[in-house]
Amino acid sequence: MSNVKRAWDMVRDVLDRATIYLPIILTAAVALGTYWLVRNAPKLLEPTAKVAPTHQPDYFMRDFVIKNFLPNGDLRSELHGTEGRHYPDTDTIEVDKVRMRSVSPEGLVTRATADRGLSNSDGSELQLFGNAIVIRDPSVGPNGKPTPRLEFRGDFLHAYVDTERVTSNKPVTLIRGTDQFTGDTLDYDNVTGVANLNGRVRGVLIPSAAAAAAPAPAKKR
Repeated sequence: MSNVKRAWDMVRDVLDRATIYLPIILTAAVALGTYWLVRNAPKLLEPTAKVAPTHQPDYFMRDFVIKNFLPNGDLRSELHGTEGRHYPDTDTIEVDKVRMRSVSPEGLVTRATADRGLSNSDGSELQLFGNAIVIRDPSVGPNGKPTPRLEFRGDFLHAYVDTERVTSNKPVTLIRGTDQFTGDTLDYDNVTGVANLNGRVRGVLIPSAAAAAAPAPAKKR
């Protein structure tokens, strides 16, 4: 009986000692488990530096039309092309066989065509390359005075839709009604009606039919 008691005392003594060290053992087990989880957990993706967009098209369009409208819903401009390419770095659209038609708030219509065009994102600027033509239809001014048809031709034209300007740093032909002018550069402002031609400027003025048919004034004797 004494042997059983002695054995029981030894077991109880071992349990008491284990109870004393149990928190330390549990803490060590938790630390080892945490270490194992950290070592085996998948690594988070490291942040990468933002790459600047390159001058490569991010989407294409074929046989398309892009329309822009005024806040009141009226058509401001429409851009047609056989193929278009958008470049994200400049937010521009390059257009093959471009055709553009714009309508001013006063209802003045301007049309443009070229072999290739480059438009900004909102269509307010259009650069025309190769066989570039910009035509402004005839109109009647606020004072009732008619404004003849105006046509620009050149290898390069830059049309500003909102400000109604046409510029070029290359030779241009300007046709106003029956009159024709040429120059090495052009800056035309439709608001003021002034066309600045620079370089070798030449012009041909053709009298209107009414002026040619008018009788000459009688001479006094």
